[in-house]
Parts: sequence; C-alpha cells; structure tokens
Amino acid sequence: MSKEISTITKNIKKYRAKLGISQDKLSKLAGITLHTITKIESGATPDPRIATVKKIADALGVGIDDLVKIT
Repeated sequence: MSKEISTITKNIKKYRAKLGISQDKLSKLAGITLHTITKIESGATPDPRIATVKKIADALGVGIDDLVKIT
C-alpha cells in the first residue's frame, strides 16, 4: 500500500485551508459525513467517488478539475 498522498487529498486540504474551515464544516457544507472527509484527507480513501468529489468541490467553491489537477 502506497503512503503517497493523492492529488485530490492535497487539493482538498489546500482549498479547505484557504477558506479557513474545519473538516466538520466542510462535511456539513458538502452534505457528506465527517468520516468520509477524514478518510479522504488521511489518504485512507485515495480515490473517492466522483459524486463525492463534486459535492466537496461545490462546497469549496471550486471545480472538480481544481481538485484533480496536479499543482
């Protein structure tokens, strides 16, 4: 199992930090569980479903492409 952090994980953390919101706040804005956000950000779910990524992107005010592109 790879310890490498996925691009999506890095970008979610980056945009969440830019907004200054907690994982809990993001989960509420996105309409998904805190457990899901925690698993994605910890790398336990390195390839989340596209529907989940869309909800997170919408909550962060960015496009899906912003979360999947390598920066």
